[in-house]
Amino acid sequence: MRLKFIYLGVMALFLITKSQAQDTPWDTLSKSVTKIQSDLAALKKLKISGYIQAQAQIADSSGIASFAGGNFNTNTDNRFMVRRGRLKFTYDNKMSQYVLQIDVTEKGIGIKDAYVRFTEPWAKAFQATIGVFDRPFGFEIGYSSGNRETPERGRMSQTIFPGERELGAMLTFQMPTKSKLHFLKIDGGMFNGGGPTASDFDSQKDFIGRIHADKSLKESKIKLEMGVSYYYGGWRQGTSNVYSVSADALGLSAFLQDKDTTNYGAISNRTYTGGDLQLSIKSKIGTTTLRGEYITGEQPGTSSTTASPSSQPTTDTYRRNFNGAYFYFIQDIMKTKHQFVLKYDWYDPNTDISDDDIGKSITAPSGKSFSTTNKQDIAYSTLGIGWTYHWDENVKIVAYYDLVVNEKSKNLAGYSKDLKDNVFTLRVQYKY
Repeated sequence: MRLKFIYLGVMALFLITKSQAQDTPWDTLSKSVTKIQSDLAALKKLKISGYIQAQAQIADSSGIASFAGGNFNTNTDNRFMVRRGRLKFTYDNKMSQYVLQIDVTEKGIGIKDAYVRFTEPWAKAFQATIGVFDRPFGFEIGYSSGNRETPERGRMSQTIFPGERELGAMLTFQMPTKSKLHFLKIDGGMFNGGGPTASDFDSQKDFIGRIHADKSLKESKIKLEMGVSYYYGGWRQGTSNVYSVSADALGLSAFLQDKDTTNYGAISNRTYTGGDLQLSIKSKIGTTTLRGEYITGEQPGTSSTTASPSSQPTTDTYRRNFNGAYFYFIQDIMKTKHQFVLKYDWYDPNTDISDDDIGKSITAPSGKSFSTTNKQDIAYSTLGIGWTYHWDENVKIVAYYDLVVNEKSKNLAGYSKDLKDNVFTLRVQYKY
């Protein structure tokens, strides 16, 4: 009996000692370190980046319409502005990714990116993306404004793809880095068609697709990239009147009216085809980059705009065939912090009519209704000349001049000569 009590006492002492040992300062510290390591592992998956672009601009005249950062106010020919103020959050979990990017300027706060992306775990070759993200068309649309050598995208890009992003879902094929097929990338997706911040206003969904290939040659001193893109979609017509350019037997070049009740609510086709090419060569004089893209297609609009709509148009539909292109020449000045940029772009919103036929008054034949063309059918070209100085790894200073030339017509008031709408931009960008 006495041995039994001694045994029970020893066991109780052992249990008490063990309990106290679990709560020693060393064990508490170990638990804290483990928790910190876990928190750090989660934080490593989160990347925060962004940039701000502060700039001053001077225009040739007050109140001009401009694609160099937006139109100038009526009595203004110079301005300070925050062109972009981006803050981007990326949470990367290897096989899935969440991205949220906002834009903060003097005009307010807006969403730029908001999407999730998943990678299949077997071949790791397919990705699915859904949300708000860059349209997979061409090169310039998806090229970050923080990296782009010019202050803005071309007039055509801003017109047919306003806001660059779009609401939709996309499937991407690209083999992993170690694969010999990694150079090939194929994107294809369905989108609302109304832009990055607009709710869908019809049942039409637009297809956008791009095939892209890149290759490095001669020990990576030469890099060649090329791509082809296709857009097929449209939007719901808001009236029974549809206008298309017609050159009839009487020699009239104007918009011929098609008035039919079946036009109301029908889809007006929106189709683009494009090709892009980029070539980069490293040499003793510095890296030389040549870049170009050409796009042609059919763009439905209204009498007052050729821009892709973000809400249901309530006026008559005007169908136009268009084309446009841009070409870059970029030269890094040897191993210095300087860079020279030359860019030429054009946008012809209506390739079926030009020059003095624009705005020309016509007398409609019996039984036919026509509408004259206007300033929305004027073609523009822009020559941009720029210089960039990379202050350090975060800051670059850009001086850039846009020389804008418009198509001329003696039959369109205000367009018998070139408009005074050139713009000089001085920008400071901080990127982290």
